[in-house]
Amino acid sequence: MEAVHFTLGAVNQALQREITSDPTAPLKATFELINAQLYSVEERIRQQARAFDPAVEGYVAYAIESQGKRLRPALALLAGGATGNIGPSHFDLAVVLEMIHAATLVHDDILDVAEKRRGQPTANAKWGNAISVLLGDCLFAHALKLSTSFQNGEVGRRIAHAASEVCSGEIIQTQRRFDLKLSVADYYKIIEMKTAALFAAACELGAFINEAPPEVISALRTFGLRLGTAYQIYDDVLDLAGDEFKVGKTLGSDLRKGKLTLPILHLLQNSSDAERQRYSEIILNGDEAAVETLVERALASGGINAAVSTGRKMLREAAAQLELVPANKYREGLHGLITALDGMIGRYAT
Repeated sequence: MEAVHFTLGAVNQALQREITSDPTAPLKATFELINAQLYSVEERIRQQARAFDPAVEGYVAYAIESQGKRLRPALALLAGGATGNIGPSHFDLAVVLEMIHAATLVHDDILDVAEKRRGQPTANAKWGNAISVLLGDCLFAHALKLSTSFQNGEVGRRIAHAASEVCSGEIIQTQRRFDLKLSVADYYKIIEMKTAALFAAACELGAFINEAPPEVISALRTFGLRLGTAYQIYDDVLDLAGDEFKVGKTLGSDLRKGKLTLPILHLLQNSSDAERQRYSEIILNGDEAAVETLVERALASGGINAAVSTGRKMLREAAAQLELVPANKYREGLHGLITALDGMIGRYAT
């Protein structure tokens, strides 16, 4: 066991030295820890389509076989490993969380009138909104049905609560599009609900299933909240400052849809009254050339830097929570996620 810890420590030191050239290296190392378990989870996810009527199976298979990052399943497995053994219940938890996530993506794409996700046509682009709305509903319902199979009913209740938080967050975000009165506090509330809630549930329930001490369960839940919030901030930064080819969409697309993210809120708050009035008109009118100018202003004004700093602060707070978790290779894997995300968002600091 000591040899394993020594080897991982040496690997982590090497990864820290390489972080500027490849910030995703710690992410790859973390996923290697749970590669076999993730393979099993992936197989279980694909099997879920066969639970539906043959007339529906193809739609479900398309929605869940997107080969996404599988971050939520990874968090459930790592939290389980960090607090004991990774067992069948952790696989079930990982599947349920990914099904809920898939449902939210289907509905998001409808709301955003998105034509592609990860380079593939979205469900609504292939089959229209009517089928896609019902497909998202099917995925949600199936996930909640699966959540009733846990021996401890509290697991299912907490999953249902997280799903409710995600949906409520999406409603509030949609309700507040083009709302120039949106505050930074409102923004944090929305992203905690729509993104961080599932991260928190994955970490909390991964430990809860192992009957970890309450303080460890609570620490992992907070870890998930902070990590998920930082991840959404990174995604919002990417929408303004990323590479269009790598991001896979036109930069500033959130702004065009009226989603006021942290860099834009920072720009509005730190502008003169005249500038704020002009920027507000651009947001409301949506003129393409003017929106591009606004994106450039967000970059030049320090709005991106401010968001990057906030994201990194969230990651430091997440790391502090891991001090309450037993030291082992899986806790190091959770640290690896922090290191990776810090490197990825840090690329956009100027």
